[in-house]
Amino acid sequence: MMQDRRSFLALGAASVAAASVGLPALTAGPAAAAGPAATHEAFVMGYFTESPTMLGARYALHLAVSPDGLNWTPLNDNNPVATPTAGTGGLRDPFILRRQDGTFVVLATDLTGTDFGQRNQYIHAWDSADLRSFTGYRRLRLHDRPTHTWAPEAFWDPERGQYGIFYSANFDGVDSFFVNYTPDFVTVSGPQPFFAPGYPVLDGTLHHTATAHYLYYKHMGNGRLYGARSSTLRPRSFDAGTYTGGVIQGGIEAPIVQRANDRDQWYLWGDSYAPVNGRLHLWTSGDITGDHWTEVDRFAYTQPLNAKHATTCPLTAAEHAALLDHWGTPTWHRVRSYNHPDRFLRHAGFAARLDAYPFDPYPDAQWRLVAGLADPAGVSFESVNYPGHFLRHQNLDVVLAERDGSATFAADATFHRQPGLADAGWASFRSVNYPDHYLRHAEYLLRIDPLGAASPATDRRDATFQLTY
Repeated sequence: MMQDRRSFLALGAASVAAASVGLPALTAGPAAAAGPAATHEAFVMGYFTESPTMLGARYALHLAVSPDGLNWTPLNDNNPVATPTAGTGGLRDPFILRRQDGTFVVLATDLTGTDFGQRNQYIHAWDSADLRSFTGYRRLRLHDRPTHTWAPEAFWDPERGQYGIFYSANFDGVDSFFVNYTPDFVTVSGPQPFFAPGYPVLDGTLHHTATAHYLYYKHMGNGRLYGARSSTLRPRSFDAGTYTGGVIQGGIEAPIVQRANDRDQWYLWGDSYAPVNGRLHLWTSGDITGDHWTEVDRFAYTQPLNAKHATTCPLTAAEHAALLDHWGTPTWHRVRSYNHPDRFLRHAGFAARLDAYPFDPYPDAQWRLVAGLADPAGVSFESVNYPGHFLRHQNLDVVLAERDGSATFAADATFHRQPGLADAGWASFRSVNYPDHYLRHAEYLLRIDPLGAASPATDRRDATFQLTY
């Protein structure tokens, strides 16, 4: 059951109102990781990228930031910020942990491409003071078995006074989670079973509250995501602790559990691999101790372009601002439909249309918003992969065409942006030379039509869009 989209937008807006009280929780211990004392004001997401035909495959660390944890801005133009130089030369499944001293460590699977039959005992590791530079690159060998070492995550274990690195591997014919302990992410202990419930599991992630630890994972036997809990972080303490039913049936992996900035509202991200590869899904719950996850309407969240198997970590407002300042925001936008929020404006065969994300060539949906060709107070949409080509209307249909220098072309390609006809928080685009006509979709094709406040609600929704990344 989808929750009301406006309520989620209100929750997202409210999440940036919390006052800063210093760094986010520096420990994975329960007392320091939950409640008002752990106030933070933003998030960073780490990920690698893939697209349906692998045009967008980049097996390196990418970053995005968000003030509310729902809508994300890719950094560095959605290009990598760190790339492995050893092992396979690529990474998957990155994980970002804030260490006890307030700095960060980044871990990742040592794997490039999709050859999941590779046997590799190593993971990648970097240190970072601020996620603006990455130092001390190294690989950590976690075992000597002829198996994989996938989706590493880490936590601070106050009982041991060390960090635990846990990951997916298959030591005895069953995929389980194993753990190695380390004081510094340089020297590591030998492996031991961490979660072995008696059936194959994949992609574990930990979340901590004041009263318990929560381990979410994929059950490989039935394809569902589950949650287990324990009062300790000791190896095997989660084995009998599963307390949820399956959150989703099949096609989802790589869970992330994320608490909202300022309240007891949890989000569960999942990465789809079937039937659509490359789409992040989201569920929410007001009580992580219960089994009450509700799917979030796609209207309420976005994902970084081509993001796969992500990780999120809390930030302060100052850290959020510093990352935007250092890496910069993208030089392009995507344009999302209001009433079909899984569809984005693209060109295909030089026609402008809406298609469901993800698709290739993905640059068909990237637009540089430039000052209006006929009126600098307006906006024109220039194609990223066809520079010098702009959206224009011809006989009311919208097409991609090369600029010819004429005044008619300039006027046809210029729109005035205004608050959305269906939702003032979104945007609508009014034609400069047909000022009662608005950019809208009809049967997923773009055109301009006469619209206004008195137009049918369906038409106003067709003419409302979100500028996103």
